[in-house]
Amino acid sequence: MGHWCCVVGCHAKSHGRDGRKVDYSVRFFRFPTWKRGYGAQIEEITKRRREAWVAAVRRKDLTFYSISPFMRVCSRHFHKGQPAYEMMETDPDWAPSLHMGHSFVTLTNTARSERPIIKQEQLQEETPEMGVHQDADIGEVQIKKEEPDEEQRSEEGMLAAGDEGDRLKTEDETHEAGDEGDWLKTEDETHEAGDEGDWLKTEDETHEAGDEGDRLKTEDETHNIGQDVTRTECDLCVFRRAEVNRLLEENRKLRRELDQCRMSDGFFGEDDEKVKYYTGLPNLGTFMSLFHFLTPLMSDQKKILTPCQMLLLTLIRLRLDLPVQHLAHLFRVSPKTVYRTFNDMVSFLYTNLSHAIMGPDRDTLLKAMSQQFVDAFGQKVTVIIDCFEISTEKPSDLETRAQMFSSCKHSHTMKYLIGITPRGAISFLSKGWGGRTSDKHVLLNSDLLDCLLPGDIVLADRGFGIQERAGMLCAEVKLPELTGGRCQLAAGSVEETREMAHLRSHVKMVMGNVCQKYRMLTGTIPVSMILPCEGEEATMLDKVVSVCCVLTNHCPATV
Repeated sequence: MGHWCCVVGCHAKSHGRDGRKVDYSVRFFRFPTWKRGYGAQIEEITKRRREAWVAAVRRKDLTFYSISPFMRVCSRHFHKGQPAYEMMETDPDWAPSLHMGHSFVTLTNTARSERPIIKQEQLQEETPEMGVHQDADIGEVQIKKEEPDEEQRSEEGMLAAGDEGDRLKTEDETHEAGDEGDWLKTEDETHEAGDEGDWLKTEDETHEAGDEGDRLKTEDETHNIGQDVTRTECDLCVFRRAEVNRLLEENRKLRRELDQCRMSDGFFGEDDEKVKYYTGLPNLGTFMSLFHFLTPLMSDQKKILTPCQMLLLTLIRLRLDLPVQHLAHLFRVSPKTVYRTFNDMVSFLYTNLSHAIMGPDRDTLLKAMSQQFVDAFGQKVTVIIDCFEISTEKPSDLETRAQMFSSCKHSHTMKYLIGITPRGAISFLSKGWGGRTSDKHVLLNSDLLDCLLPGDIVLADRGFGIQERAGMLCAEVKLPELTGGRCQLAAGSVEETREMAHLRSHVKMVMGNVCQKYRMLTGTIPVSMILPCEGEEATMLDKVVSVCCVLTNHCPATV
């Protein structure tokens, strides 16, 4: 069945209409589920992650409680091509974030930004009209004040005319006198009076026309200013949008570079070789399985480092034995935080993983036994044992110094008894003893013999001196002069002896693998690590060796 991406604007799909696969490089992922019943922390984180996915896709038909099981998000929306592990909340791929259709700033609503400008234009349009009315009113007032002067002049003219006879007499006298200048003067006065009224009327019309022209001019100027403001506002929005998009892209780029440079939750990516180098585990799947198992057991107390970083710091210290100062620079913390984190995580791992070192039941042991052991010893070989030593600093106490000096290593060491199955899995580990302690003493004071059944065969070196104890028959293979067999086996041919020595060397290979894989065991252990922990019998070195053996069992067998 084909899949397609539900992100708005994304047209990625797995198959075409003809049913053939379209793009093999694109993968599709379901929405994360809300896990309940796994503890409060798991429930809260998974709920937040599901909400983050729904918010990132941002579709109207998609809610937290209604998500179709056929909805998928393709790998194009993740920086590393796939979603990060649910516990890595700080990883940029904890939720889809690329090409979501809404990650960039949308265009601004120009109509909304133009509303204040339109209101300002209306106010500016109303202001000139009010000025014209005021001017017109003032003009009318002025005209009304001047009109009584005209009426007064008219009345004076009428009174001067008075008696018609007198007027005619005056006219005759004037005509007879031939005073043309006076007539012209009277005509000029009449004309001037008419011109004065026309002048007043023309002045009012001119004033009104001028005010109307000023108002139209003001409207045009205001409209042009509004257009300039709108254009400037749009240009500013475009500039701001481009700047925001540039900063978003720069932020994404810097976050990717930072994740690649620092020891963060997404440091490994999908590189199994990087996981193998830094932790000793075979691949990323094994690391994530271990982390997924330990996360619910961790406390909810907030710390400087994330749970993934704490586990990663501990494994790197065990694997590469890096100096504390170097780890402090890698994880951007103080050396004191590195010491505290390492000690706490080793104790935590020892408490939750040490029970994994145990021998299998007889039926499983019989089914997994190789044919070489069956041909040489039958079906009774239970465990192959040997001791290995770890160098330590020279103690200041003389008695402790004498107990820890090893004549074989010519230095101060701690000795551990280790037992493996014929398949190469570590099934037993004792506590640490001083290097001077004999192998036989370590064996007799360990719990290994209490785990054996009558008839079980134990392959061991000459120094252990295994004998029948408490009704349990144990076989001894002596190296380098092998006399091997079932309870003092008779010497056979050289070829048979060499074959049994090869089987006995499996434990050497496993011990060498543990020390080679975790270099902290090959260095010089400080005296502080061989002191018993507060309130416990085990030392910090006992916990470290136990954790290294458990992690080795998670790797492919060497035999």
